[in-house]
Amino acid sequence: MKREAARKEALIKRLHRIEGQVRGIERMVEEDRYCIDVLTQISAVRTALEQVGAKLLEDHVTHCIADAVAAGDGRAATAKTEEMLEAVQRFVKTR
Repeated sequence: MKREAARKEALIKRLHRIEGQVRGIERMVEEDRYCIDVLTQISAVRTALEQVGAKLLEDHVTHCIADAVAAGDGRAATAKTEEMLEAVQRFVKTR
């Protein structure tokens, strides 16, 4: 349980940093900063969000699916696996 809480807290901290990056982009636009600099920051935010998404996909496999398999619940494992595959397809489409 402690590990889960630490993992959750790390994701929340990362999302807060990303939120700060987005606010920084907003300030850059307000200040009429050089377009390429703004685009560079947008790219950094997208990369950061992709990393969060990849971590969540990893957690789904290592916890949700693994727990269903360990419990011997074939239907749940199949459902969790299908959810993961759909999420991966959405994740890949956004790239």
